[in-house]
Amino acid sequence: MAALTVDFFHDVVCCWCFNISSRMRGLAAEFDLDIRHRTFVLQASRAEMAARWGTPEDARETILGHWELCRQASDRPELVDIAAMRAARFDYPHGLIAAQGCKAAERIGGQGAHWDMFDRLQFAHLTEARNVADRATIFQAARDLGFDAAAFAGAFEDLATSHAVEKDRQLARRLQVRAVPTLVVRETGARLVNGPVEDLRAQLRAALRLAA
Repeated sequence: MAALTVDFFHDVVCCWCFNISSRMRGLAAEFDLDIRHRTFVLQASRAEMAARWGTPEDARETILGHWELCRQASDRPELVDIAAMRAARFDYPHGLIAAQGCKAAERIGGQGAHWDMFDRLQFAHLTEARNVADRATIFQAARDLGFDAAAFAGAFEDLATSHAVEKDRQLARRLQVRAVPTLVVRETGARLVNGPVEDLRAQLRAALRLAA
């Protein structure tokens, strides 16, 4: 049995999620954590992107300003390619299609497969400047990870996968999750504060003491 269970709410298009995902991979092994991946899409369509950010040009520039801050705080800043995304010939993507891909992977291979798909799609988004709101990008990531093409397509198109995305969104509302990344320790209700790995390690040690 895992020492702690952590619900990790994330969105593929969130640069701060990129920073914390790699840190939590190491800490999951170190602390024997059961990480439960929860898709939490901040904007689920072009219309929601426009309502939140304005024009596509405004959205790109504002969000890439956030990327710059994330890059400065990242353990792997070389993987955050701001110039490539600025030059990309598509509107800055929403996260719904990518969330669907992550849940399809989870339905096939469990939580580990979800995490692998999430990290692969974040790499496609932040490093390769690919459009993660394009189904072709999602299906290519699935092939890169070795998923059977027919099985992945079936899971992706299944209405149960869309329902799983919405179920995560409903859980976020119940827990009053309003931003990503959010990591909730089930045993204590504590929320981990994103930061350097040493800070996260200290927070997990405190959670273990409270849960004992």
